[in-house]
Amino acid sequence: MTERPPRPRAFRLDDKRVAVDDGPAPLAPAAIIQSEHDPIPPMTAPAAIDEAELTVEAAQKSGVLSRWGLGLAGILWTGFAGLASLAFGLWATNLIEGLFAKAESLGLVGLIFAALFVAGAIGLVVREALALARQTRIAELHVAFAKARAADDREAARRLVARLIALYRDRPETARARAEVAEAAAAIIDGRDLIDVAERALLRPLDERAQGEIADAAKRVSLVTAISPRAILDVIFVVAQIVRLVRRIAEIYGGRPGLLGLVKLARSIGAHIAITGGMAVGDSIIQQIIGHGVASRISARMGEGVLNGLLTARVGLSALAICRPAPFAVTKPPGVSDVAPFLFSGKGE
Repeated sequence: MTERPPRPRAFRLDDKRVAVDDGPAPLAPAAIIQSEHDPIPPMTAPAAIDEAELTVEAAQKSGVLSRWGLGLAGILWTGFAGLASLAFGLWATNLIEGLFAKAESLGLVGLIFAALFVAGAIGLVVREALALARQTRIAELHVAFAKARAADDREAARRLVARLIALYRDRPETARARAEVAEAAAAIIDGRDLIDVAERALLRPLDERAQGEIADAAKRVSLVTAISPRAILDVIFVVAQIVRLVRRIAEIYGGRPGLLGLVKLARSIGAHIAITGGMAVGDSIIQQIIGHGVASRISARMGEGVLNGLLTARVGLSALAICRPAPFAVTKPPGVSDVAPFLFSGKGE
């Protein structure tokens, strides 16, 4: 037999038998009215990180974020650098002592030049260290953006967007985009939407500039190697253009790579190309060979020029993926056919 609820009763507020409970009322469970024909909605789970983004993260960990290990190669280069430093120091000491033996004024001049050399070397080391630290921060920012967007983490998204704005605060051309993102950060609640707004406003113009640099480099390489009389000149020109392209893309996205920075970027780019399987993201090697088949039938040299252009564009796209401070979410990552369609049509434009 079920108990009936108590019936309402009247009472006076000044009655001493009446006690007032000031505690908060218990929250009633929310009820959802659902039709019997509607499917039961599944529980929302954090989105998985895109497979292409995992390859970028793996490449960054193997290159930019990795430490110099103490393997056989590390021991070899450490010993070589130590011997070279000792040999140079001994030579400089003997040189200054010899100058002092001939004339005190010559010895003083030698000391001054040695001090200038040491000051310049310290400045270069500091600049390389700062460039490596900045490059590492960009790589860490990229990985953190991917995780925050997958988890739809609002607080993490706000922190990361603030760091992204600070990264470009010295770039006058990004002033309007930075103001737009800062305004959106105060209004948007969803973390994933905030990251998408930041990517659309701040990074899309930089993507266009980087893709323009890739297209120009691929065009130069394909044209020059097609008319170059010597294979050794082709190799030198292609390597120089790739180094220039990687440095330029890093600068577009906020990096300032020096010599060691370029070495680490090269390691990351090589790892990214190896992980993604060779020629291009979204373009198989068969499609590329078919695309430049018309050009290769015209002459062997033109075919070599197109292949070198494809290689340059592929390296540039890997550099873009590595140097970008956030993963592609709003737009699809570009492929070789997007940045250099002239290589597939056989037109040099």
